[in-house]
Amino acid sequence: MSLPDRNNPYSFDDFLAWRKAVDYYADDPFIQKVVKHYTGDKWEQTDQCARRISRKVSFRWRDFAEIIAWPEKRPYMMHYDGHHHRIDRIVRPAETEIMEKEVFAEAMFSAKTPPWVRLIKMYLIYQNGEACIACPITCTEGLVAILEKYADSTDTKHILAHCKEGIDDDFAIGAQYLSEIQGGSDVPANVLEAVREGDVWKLYGTKFFCSATHADYAVVTAKPSGSEEVALFVVPSWLPGDKAKEVRNGCTIDRIKWKLGTSELTTAEITYHGAVAYPVGPLARGLANVVGIVLTYSRLTVGLSCAAFMTRAVREARKYTEFREAFGFRVGQFPMVTGQLRSMEKSAKRTTAAAFKLYDEFLRLEGGLQGGMTKDGPETAKKKQFEIRELIMLQKIAASWDATDVIRAAMSIFGGHGVIEDFSCLPRLYRDAAVNELWEGPRNVLLTQMHRDFQRASKWYSPTEFVENILKNGDSDVIDRLKAEITELVAYPDLFQPDDKTIMICERWDRFCQRLYHAYQDQALKEVEG
Repeated sequence: MSLPDRNNPYSFDDFLAWRKAVDYYADDPFIQKVVKHYTGDKWEQTDQCARRISRKVSFRWRDFAEIIAWPEKRPYMMHYDGHHHRIDRIVRPAETEIMEKEVFAEAMFSAKTPPWVRLIKMYLIYQNGEACIACPITCTEGLVAILEKYADSTDTKHILAHCKEGIDDDFAIGAQYLSEIQGGSDVPANVLEAVREGDVWKLYGTKFFCSATHADYAVVTAKPSGSEEVALFVVPSWLPGDKAKEVRNGCTIDRIKWKLGTSELTTAEITYHGAVAYPVGPLARGLANVVGIVLTYSRLTVGLSCAAFMTRAVREARKYTEFREAFGFRVGQFPMVTGQLRSMEKSAKRTTAAAFKLYDEFLRLEGGLQGGMTKDGPETAKKKQFEIRELIMLQKIAASWDATDVIRAAMSIFGGHGVIEDFSCLPRLYRDAAVNELWEGPRNVLLTQMHRDFQRASKWYSPTEFVENILKNGDSDVIDRLKAEITELVAYPDLFQPDDKTIMICERWDRFCQRLYHAYQDQALKEVEG
């Protein structure tokens, strides 16, 4: 019975008390099980580090992430100081700068930080959404990886040390600027010019999508004068001694873009007017290295961040169903809601398990990442390189697609409150997840690339063998169906003919890749659950 009461006593305080007290790692038995399954004799160290950082992520950094998400806290540009000096200062909230300094002080890319410790730190941090942290972390990881392979000068070795180990307790932040106005993913169409002036390379032209614009260093693609080959450079945002003076290294930040998600992170248009740049790797291998190494790390991280987003969304939705009542019942007692929660939880768990499984395979990769498709070496090593390359792209498209579905479903559990920005983090996570679908190659580009990859590799690695190897010990019926379909789809000449049959094949290939990676995820979850 419900009688009128002008002083409605209803409150969300019990739910809020739980949410305020939850510890992302300590209160999550599943992620503890995943960590224990994959880390082996490194489990105790990884577990201890996870528990320590989780107390920061779950409370102090969570609160910072919520504060800086408010529209009035969005970063903005101050192009000139009071004396008409061009400074292009990116003005960010104090909370962002404090959190950023504390997060990067974790020295995630230091030689002293084991890989599994780094991964669990990233997974927990990503549960707070982008928060001007997720993109800079993965971009810095890619910068460190490419410099570890190619740093061969005093300048590039200094940049590597600054990003990896820190200098005077200051850990540098990396970014990557590839896209130009004529085509984001079409990196070969880049026209930014690199000019050798004496012993120094300088860049001229405009990059159109530059995220983590506040970074200290950026990996930038450019074409040397007179060449059609894309080269790779690392560009300091400021030359030594100029950061405090706010004198940028030969560039202007033209404007900050207004994005659907990741709003706390600046994405800008930058014009280079002779910025000093340092080559990274052979000039003719820039495209292969940026795609094969730098973007691969970013795509790998997309899967991890999607798992983290989903985990938090499902956790909060489930608890809300235990608290909220409607029509005389707890919301969680309705079979429709129970089914939705089970589906969401399965997606979150299998995405998490597969992200760790893929990382485990990545760590075991002989010789590490290679730029481009490996052509030389033992056949077993070539096949493993190919598997990791394709699995990372499969994870990127599947996990980012699933994340928006899961978070949208979680929002629906909250009813109208699900889209209220100050009620929960879910609207923000949803927007950030939508951006994840596009960053580092949209779905259509990666699907087309994978189809081409399987055709190119088929002479020495058949698609059916690929399916068998990545789904080892999986359901034989599922494997047989996937083998039959991939054989038919890869046999189709190409995905570029503008006819109805090609469109149908494209649609089937899209659905097939989603199912294939789900099978890999299901196998990973089965292995974790024992």
